[in-house]
Amino acid sequence: MDVRPGYKQTEVGVIPEDWEIQCVGDVADLQTGPFGTVLKASEYAETGGVPLISVREIGVGSIEVDAKTPRVPMDIVSRLPRYRLRQGDIVFARKGGVDRSAAVEAHQEGWFLGSDGIRARPARRYSNKYLAYQFQSSRIRQWLLEYAIGTTMPSLNEGILRAIRIPIPPTLAEQRAIANALSDADALIESLEQLLAKKRQVKQGAMQALLSGERRLPGFEGEWEETRLGQMGDTFGGLSGKTKRDFGHGGSLYIPFLNIMNNVEVDCRELERVDIRPGESQRGVRQGDLFFNGSSETPIELGLCAVLSREVTDVYLNSFCFGYRLHDRLHMDGIFLAYFFRSSVGRRLLAPLAQGATRYNLSKRALMDLDLQLPPLAEQRAIAAVLSDMDAEIDAITAKLDKARLVKQGMMQELLTGRIRLV
Repeated sequence: MDVRPGYKQTEVGVIPEDWEIQCVGDVADLQTGPFGTVLKASEYAETGGVPLISVREIGVGSIEVDAKTPRVPMDIVSRLPRYRLRQGDIVFARKGGVDRSAAVEAHQEGWFLGSDGIRARPARRYSNKYLAYQFQSSRIRQWLLEYAIGTTMPSLNEGILRAIRIPIPPTLAEQRAIANALSDADALIESLEQLLAKKRQVKQGAMQALLSGERRLPGFEGEWEETRLGQMGDTFGGLSGKTKRDFGHGGSLYIPFLNIMNNVEVDCRELERVDIRPGESQRGVRQGDLFFNGSSETPIELGLCAVLSREVTDVYLNSFCFGYRLHDRLHMDGIFLAYFFRSSVGRRLLAPLAQGATRYNLSKRALMDLDLQLPPLAEQRAIAAVLSDMDAEIDAITAKLDKARLVKQGMMQELLTGRIRLV
C-alpha cells in the first residue's frame, strides 16, 4: 500500500509523520467508580446532592440526567472526593454500552462517578475534547466492543482502556483546532435537533387545536357535523393466501406495514415487490384509499392511518392492515382523516376499541360504528394543507440534520487521522 509523502503507516492506520501513537494509559489517569462496599445504594438520595453518573446517563458524546438518576448526598461526596468528576474528564460506560463515552461539561463539574462508569482524566498537555472525539470515532468504538469482556453483558476495565492506542497531533494547538472544528459541527447538529423538536411540538399543538375544532382557520365558522364512518365508505382486507416465497419479487407492488405506520401519506417510493399470479383474486388499492394497522402490541399504536394520495396501478395492501374506501370524496378528505386518526383526538376515540391482552386488535365493525365530528370538506382540506406544510418543514429540517450528521462523520474520519490538517 502506497503512503503519500508526509504520512506513515501505523497500527492505527495512516497518519502524518509528525503525529505520535499513544496509549490511553500514557495520556490520562483512569479511575473506576466505587463499588457497593464503598458506596451503598441505601446511601443514595432522591433529592439534593449531586447526580450519580453511570451507564444509564452516559451516551455517545453526552451525559444526560433525569428524574430517575440517583443522587449522592454532599457528605458522601466529601468523604469520597476521588470519584467527583471535573470539567474535562471523560467518562465511559463500564457495563453494557461499553462503546459510549462523553466529556464532562462545565455545568456537570462535581457530579459523582457511579460504579458502572470509568473516568479518564487527561494530562494537561493533551486536549480533553480532542481525546473525547477520538473515543467517539468508529475505530475506537468498534475496538471497545471487540475487546470488552463477556458476551451477554460486555464490560470494560481500566486495563482494556489503558491499551487503546490513539494518534496524537504534535501540538496542543492542533489538537484544539481539530476539537473546535468538530465542536462547531456538534453545535450545528444540536441547533437543528432543538429546532426539529420545537417544530414537532408546534405541530402537535396545531393538530390538537385544529382537529378538535378548538381553533378555527380564518374564513371558517359554523358547527361541525356528526358523521358515522361506516356510512361514508367500506373496509377491505389486504393480501391473502401469500407465503414468504411470494414476496421480494414479481411484477406487482404492495404497501408494507411500516410504510403505513410511519407516514400520513403512503410513500410510493417505498413499495415492495410481490408475485400476483394470473387469475389470482386480490383486491388492489386506489388513490384516495385509507389504511389502518389492525393489530399492535400497544393500544396507542393501534389504528394508525395513512392515505394513498397518488394514482397507482397493480398495487396491493399488506396482510397486517386493512383498507377503507370512501363512497365518494365529496364529504371527506383522506389526508384530513389520516391526520385526524394520528392526532390525540383520534387516538382517544380508537383506544377504547382495542381488544386483547398481550396483543391488541382493532375491529373493523367497531371502527365503522365511530361517530366523528367533522368540518365541511373545504375546511378539512384547509386544515390538511396547514398540517402538510408543517410536515414539509419538518422533513426539510430532518434532511438538514441527517446531512449535518453525515458531514460530521466525514470530518471525524478526516481530521482524527490527519488526512486533513488544520494548522
